[in-house]
Amino acid sequence: MNARSLKTLMDLKGRVVLLTGAAGHIGAAMGEALAELGADLVLLDIAQDSCREVADQIRSKFGIRSVPLPIDLADENAVRAVPHFVMDKMGRLDILINNAALVGTSELKGWATSLSEQRVDTWRLALEINLTAPFVLTQACALMLTASGHGSVINVGSIYGIVGPDKSLYVGTKLGNPAAYAASKGGLLQLTRWFATALAPDVRVNAITVGGVWRNQAEDFHQRYKAKTPLNRMAVEEDLKGAVAFLASDLSDYVTGHNLVVDGGWTIW
Repeated sequence: MNARSLKTLMDLKGRVVLLTGAAGHIGAAMGEALAELGADLVLLDIAQDSCREVADQIRSKFGIRSVPLPIDLADENAVRAVPHFVMDKMGRLDILINNAALVGTSELKGWATSLSEQRVDTWRLALEINLTAPFVLTQACALMLTASGHGSVINVGSIYGIVGPDKSLYVGTKLGNPAAYAASKGGLLQLTRWFATALAPDVRVNAITVGGVWRNQAEDFHQRYKAKTPLNRMAVEEDLKGAVAFLASDLSDYVTGHNLVVDGGWTIW
C-alpha cells in the first residue's frame, strides 16, 4: 500500500462543502480554511446580504466556486430543498457542516435571563435551529454524501453541550446561559453519535465542540473565563480552522463519532 502524503490527505480539490451559518465569524473562518484546501462551497445563512458578501470574498480570494444560499433553517420545506439546489449548482456534495446556531440577541425575549423568565417559544426556536435543522439537513443530504465516496458531516457544538454552566462567570454582566442552548448542543452531540452509526460506513460524522470565543465581552467576564482556561485566553476564529480541516479531509479518514473539543482546556478541570 502506497502511503499518501499529508498534503494529499488534506487536499479538498474537487470536493463540495455545504456550510450553514456561513456568514458568521466562525462560519466565515471555516469557509476560508476549506477554500484554501481547494474545496468548492455552498454557503448557507439567513442573513442574505452577508451571505453573498462572504461568498464573493472567498471566491475572489481563493478562486474556487462559492455560491450563497440565503434560507431560514426554521423553514423545513426550504431545508429539504437544499440538496436539490446543491446538486443543480455543484453536481455533488461531499462535506456537510452544521455550524448555524441560535445564540440569542438582546431582542430575543426569554433567552439569557433567569430560569423563571426563560420562555417556551424561545426554547422551541433554539431547538428548531440548533438541533432539528441539523437532523433534517443531514437526513436530506444523506444520499448525496453517501454517493460522494468521501462523505463527512461535521456538527459544531459547544462546551455547554458537555458541561453545566458556571453562573459565577456572568455576575454583574448582561450575559447568560439559557437552558435551551445547552440542551440543544448536548442533543447535537448525541445526534452526532447516532448518525455516525446510521450512516456508516459510507459517511463519517463528527463534532467540534467550541469553547468561548472572544467577542469583546465584558471585561469581568473575560478575566473570569481566562482564569478557568489552562491556555489562559478565549478562542479566536483561527483556532477552528485546523479542526475543521482535519475532520473534513482524509486526514481523519478513520475517525467517526468523535467530538473534537477546541476549548483551550476549559472542560478538563
